[in-house]
Formats: sequence, C-alpha cells, structure tokens
Amino acid sequence: MSAGLAATPMPSAMPAPAPARNAVPWLLTAPAFVLFATLLLAPLLLTAVLSFNVYDAATGVKAGQYTLEHYAHVFSDDYYLAIFWRTFWISMLVTLICVAVGAPEAYVLSRMRNPWRAVLLLVVLAPLLVSVVVRAFGWSMLLGPEGLVNGLLRALGIGPVKMLYTEIAVVVALVHVMMPFMVIAVWTSLQKLDAGVENAALSLGASPFTTLRRVVLPQVMPGVLSGSLIVFGLSASSFAIPGLLGGRRLKMVATVVYDEYLHELNWPLGATVALVLLAANLVIMLSLNRMVEGRYKKALG
Repeated sequence: MSAGLAATPMPSAMPAPAPARNAVPWLLTAPAFVLFATLLLAPLLLTAVLSFNVYDAATGVKAGQYTLEHYAHVFSDDYYLAIFWRTFWISMLVTLICVAVGAPEAYVLSRMRNPWRAVLLLVVLAPLLVSVVVRAFGWSMLLGPEGLVNGLLRALGIGPVKMLYTEIAVVVALVHVMMPFMVIAVWTSLQKLDAGVENAALSLGASPFTTLRRVVLPQVMPGVLSGSLIVFGLSASSFAIPGLLGGRRLKMVATVVYDEYLHELNWPLGATVALVLLAANLVIMLSLNRMVEGRYKKALG
C-alpha cells in the first residue's frame, strides 16, 4: 500500500486566474506609464489649457477665462505663417541634405574593416560629445565676416559673403548637428542587411549601382525613415542654432516661443505657437512615415 501511495503523483499547482495573468503586464508597465504621464502628458495638458487662457497686457494671464483668440491670431497673421514656413522648409532642406550625405556615409562605414570603421564612426559621433551652444559659437566664428570661410573666399578673389545671421548659417549648423543621428539610424539598418542577398544579385549579373538601388536601398529604408523623422523633428524644434546663428531678424518657431514667454510675457500665445508647432510636426512626420512605409512594403512585396 505504501508503494502505491508513493507512486501517486502530487497534484500540480493551480494555474493563476485569467484576470490575474492579464493584470501582470499592466502592473509591470505602471511605473513607466506614471513617469511618462508625469513628465510629458501633464505638462502638455497644462500647456494646452494655458493656450486658451485670456491674456491682458496690463494684468497678465486671467485664470478661469478662456478664448480662441490666440489660435485665430496665429493662423491669420502673416508674420507667424512666414515663420512657420521658414521653419519647415529649413527643416526639410536639412533632412534632405542629411539623407544625401549621411546614408552613403553610413554605407561606406558599414563596408569598412576595423580599426578604420571604429575610428571613423567615432569621428562621426564625436560632435555629440560637444554642447550645441559651443558648436553654434564655433560656426559663428567660421562664418563671420572675418571668419575662416570668408578668408578663403577673399583668397580666391570671390570677396566676403554675408553668411552669418542668414538661412545659410542656420542650415549648415543644423546639418552638422543632425548628421550623426542620420548616420546612426542608417548604419543600424545596414548591420541587419544580409550580405548574401547583395552577393547573389552581383552573381546574377546586376551592376553594383543596380544592386545598391534595387537590393540595398529598399532594405535600409526603415533606417532612412527613422533618421529623417528624428532630423526633421529636432530641426523644426531647434532653438540654440537659430537663436545664435539666425539673429533677432531670422526667427524660427522655437525662438518665437522663447520671445513670447520671456520677452513679451504672453504665455498663452507662446503656448499656442508651441502646440501648433507640435501638431504640424506630428502631421508632417506621420504623413512621411505613411508614404515611405507604403513604398517600402511595395518594394519588398
């Protein structure tokens, strides 16, 4: 009888109820969600409420009184429309330059051998170790009337060219600041690329350019897309570069928000401009993401 009892299997532990199992992911992500809501959603909601507050030049913000006047003012004033247009075309130009330069640069880096690949990758990422303000002051000295660039132009007989406090200075500095983000994004996609597919295309008679265009480029489009979204978003919301190299006359949206908050003390209008910039950025970036993803899926079947 004792042997029969010993052979009897012990009952297994009862499985956890389904509601308890479903609650585990929520409990694990709750701290991160609370932190996200505290640091991002709450300030964003408060900014949205502030954008509807009535503002009086004599008494300031009137709590409890709301209006749509600030939004109507932003969308009907040519001054703000011109600033938004300047911000977006500069951001798009910076993005296109970063794609045209950063994607081939990342491709060359991915084909290099160590130690040169590590050295050049460190060179590409080195600007991230320096403050944006320091880099902006560096470009202001390079592009100034007595800077190195104008000195070379004088030596070539072209003469001094006004570059500081123009769109040229802002675009050049933003490309310099944003280029590492594009290279990192594309280089990461290239690390996932199967070299056998490229070799197969070459062995079947495709030229290197055709292989690059038909095989490599479609597979690295997610990296190009993510890099473009990062560069465009950061360029459109950049403050230090336009503020230091654009001057007081060449304003972008971030500098206008700064002026409304700290110079004019019109916080509701500054909040309105900031939220309009956020909404426009989301629309443009989601549209670009949808367009590029559609072509990526079509290319890969």
